[in-house]
Amino acid sequence: MASEISTELMEKSLLGTMLKENYLILDGDIQPELFQSQIHRSIYMSMQQLARKHQPVDYITLLTTVNPEEVGGANFLASLQTYADLEKFDVYLDLLKKEWREKEKHNLLLQASIHNWSVEEIQKSFDNLQMETVTVDTDINNVIAKMAERPYIPMKESRVVPTNLKELEKLIVGFRQGELTIIAGRPSMGKTDVMNYFALTAGFTGFLPIIFSLEMSKAMLIDRLIAACGKISRLKMRDPYQYFSEKQRERWISILTDLSQTNIQIDDRAGLTVNQMRAQVRRLIHTHPERKPIIFIDYLQIIHSSNPNGNPTTIIGQISWELKQMAKEFDCPVVCLAQLNRSVESRQNKRPFMSDLRDSGNIEQDADVVILLYRDSYYEQMTEILGAETGDEGTGALNSGNERLELIVAKNRNGPTGTVFVNYNKMTGQIKE
Repeated sequence: MASEISTELMEKSLLGTMLKENYLILDGDIQPELFQSQIHRSIYMSMQQLARKHQPVDYITLLTTVNPEEVGGANFLASLQTYADLEKFDVYLDLLKKEWREKEKHNLLLQASIHNWSVEEIQKSFDNLQMETVTVDTDINNVIAKMAERPYIPMKESRVVPTNLKELEKLIVGFRQGELTIIAGRPSMGKTDVMNYFALTAGFTGFLPIIFSLEMSKAMLIDRLIAACGKISRLKMRDPYQYFSEKQRERWISILTDLSQTNIQIDDRAGLTVNQMRAQVRRLIHTHPERKPIIFIDYLQIIHSSNPNGNPTTIIGQISWELKQMAKEFDCPVVCLAQLNRSVESRQNKRPFMSDLRDSGNIEQDADVVILLYRDSYYEQMTEILGAETGDEGTGALNSGNERLELIVAKNRNGPTGTVFVNYNKMTGQIKE
């Protein structure tokens, strides 16, 4: 009985979510047979009918397609939206598919027993069962036909998100659709500024940068983006009224206008799961259909696991796999920041290796590209601070100007590895060739 109630609630949640977010009706790969309730099945089939005609789907338009009794009546349809939950849509859909397959499996085994089916007949029936909820286009001819003119036309830039760093693009070309890139470094190495640079670059070239800032608030991140965009010291951004020069005040509106043109989206909720991110990405893609997305996440080790049981390595491995699946599902790049463990600090040569990834799990396996960040000046500054505390003269490395930042491409599934040097201004967060 409890199972029947939970199934009914999940079905109501799916239908209610689709009423609110009409794009899910045809995007979800849902077969009417998944709904155990005949009323729910009729509602979904009516939804499909309206969606295929590109008509709006709500409880009023649904009543124009069928007899109200077939769909539970006007009040029942209107109440469905109270069950809507976009973030749990994929979870409920997967559960219903599993439940439906399990039910069909028992029916098949019963039929096989009654009619004494052969092993081959049973196997064929199970294969058909699997295919009923999964439809995959396996034909390559359509893809081949589209490639006829490939050698004669320039590569479409929309397939790769540029970095505007020529030396880096010699190695990775750019951020490719469907690929997972990990950018890792020790704390204060410049990970967030590197992410912001790539997000700004993507936005200015017509993509839709979606940032999940799990650690830093939206307001703080926007201040950093403004500083990088306007070449303003982050110290001045703490109180523009007090610290801005007259010239900076005059440029302020122009800087904000430039930043708004990037169309960067920021979700700063803490403790998000990958499923919650997927729900948000799906909504934003349909809100901005004119732009192809690129997803940024800050950072890997604080993504909340939907299955927290297990050791950190197993959990992080599961999350990295889910991030890779998200990149494939939306056919867009996913760029995720990650922390390196402290073993780096104990070595004389502190340039990181992939094995320094904290709770690495399957990160090395799942990621298509791994970029490790390193700054000599960071460790020189640490020496300077320690020297000041002990009375030593130190190296004199403390400065507020440009520093050399190394982007170490430690893994590249589709190209060479190597190290790229860029200029990094830690005061403004700017990255330059």
